[in-house]
Amino acid sequence: MQVLYADNHLLVVYKPGGIPVQADASGDEDLLTQGKAWIKREKQKPGDVFLGLVHRLDRPARGVVVLGRTSKAAARLSAQFRDHTIEKIYRVAVHGKPRLSSGTLHDWLDSDERGSRIVAPGRGKESILDYRVVQTDGARSLLEINLQTGRKHQIRCQLAALGHPVLGDLRYGAPSPLPDKCIALLAWRLTLTHPTTQERLTFLAPDVAGWPFDPRG
Repeated sequence: MQVLYADNHLLVVYKPGGIPVQADASGDEDLLTQGKAWIKREKQKPGDVFLGLVHRLDRPARGVVVLGRTSKAAARLSAQFRDHTIEKIYRVAVHGKPRLSSGTLHDWLDSDERGSRIVAPGRGKESILDYRVVQTDGARSLLEINLQTGRKHQIRCQLAALGHPVLGDLRYGAPSPLPDKCIALLAWRLTLTHPTTQERLTFLAPDVAGWPFDPRG
């Protein structure tokens, strides 16, 4: 975990690939636990530390995650996510080159503990994303993704259905893993309104090694 920003209300971090955002059945150390430990150590907080999880990022993905340091901040951040006033931009390396250089994917997703799949309209949750091609060499492409909805594995599932699975994403059709066993999906830029000052803040993920493209474009 790398801390990108911290004050009395927010903790913004970079989540590396391979760790869950919160504790799961694996027993592996999670982002939330690491964040609480950082606050306890760096801010010299005795006793239990509050840290509110307000959004998620798939375990094999990496990128910017914001956490609320107070219950009020967490509630206000959660409201921003519900109201779609937080802007989340992803950079994703995929196999192949989309036929169109930009477009909108509109599907219906059904999800369970194994993942998500596209179903007939009206039978699942409406799922919409916008994409544009940032770079390509024909065999692989770097896409920028703007999510209009936030469904489980939405980016991974919709791009795979388009015929362009995310690099390293064996669950959704990638032919081989990446060396680090993660996937080439980065929560690259996050823009939010500070829960108390109302200032508009933007956070960018740091450099990512091992991709065929620089995700910064």
